[in-house]
Amino acid sequence: MNSYKTKDLYEAALLYAIGVRLTGLEGEPRQLWFVFERREDTQRLADSYWAGEVKVVAKRYADAIRSLKDRLFARG
Repeated sequence: MNSYKTKDLYEAALLYAIGVRLTGLEGEPRQLWFVFERREDTQRLADSYWAGEVKVVAKRYADAIRSLKDRLFARG
C-alpha cells in the first residue's frame, strides 16, 4: 500500500478533516507518525496546508484534532 506519513498533528488533522483515510499510527510513543492512505491529491493537500492555502470547516478541523489526540493518548 502506498501511504503518506506525517509527524505533525495539525497537518494530520487537516488531512483527516478533509477525508483522507487514516490507516494507523507508527513508531514509538515519543516519535509517532500518522499514516494516511495516499490519494491522488494527498501531497497537494499537504503542500497547501504548509503554504496556508487550504480551507476547511473549522468544526471539522477541531473535531479531527480531538480525534487524533484521543488516538495518541490511547496508545499510552
